[in-house]
Amino acid sequence: MSEPPSRGAERDLFRDTWVRYLGYANEVGEAFRSLVPAAVVWLSYGVSSSYVLADAIDKGKKARDVPGPEAGRSSRVTVAVVDTFVWQALASVAIPGFTINRVCAASLYILSTATRWPLAVRKWTTTTLGLLAIPVIIHPIDRLGSCACP
Repeated sequence: MSEPPSRGAERDLFRDTWVRYLGYANEVGEAFRSLVPAAVVWLSYGVSSSYVLADAIDKGKKARDVPGPEAGRSSRVTVAVVDTFVWQALASVAIPGFTINRVCAASLYILSTATRWPLAVRKWTTTTLGLLAIPVIIHPIDRLGSCACP
């Protein structure tokens, strides 16, 4: 998560609170992919996508409320919504989700070829590795996001 805002700065619900972690629900779904039905994984993507959409709408409303000429307001709102949506879709859903998916797929493959562990043990090990990889992936992305989005 990004650093808390300084005194006097407005707290961003979508970036400075626990709500931020809803954007990463799909990584948890990907980590559990080998153990749960596909519908659960898709549901986790629904949660993450809802977070992305809600954050984009929130940033659009904030851009709309900034004092300024009426003529540029719609462009300002559009840029804020599109910028937030694209950034969050990539940084919260697509890149981390793909990365966790590949970490889990590779670990399951390696465990299948390198061990004689029972399938259940290999799946739980893969899930554990996927869950452990989440903070390694999201913390650099969150730091980059806090630099790119004041």
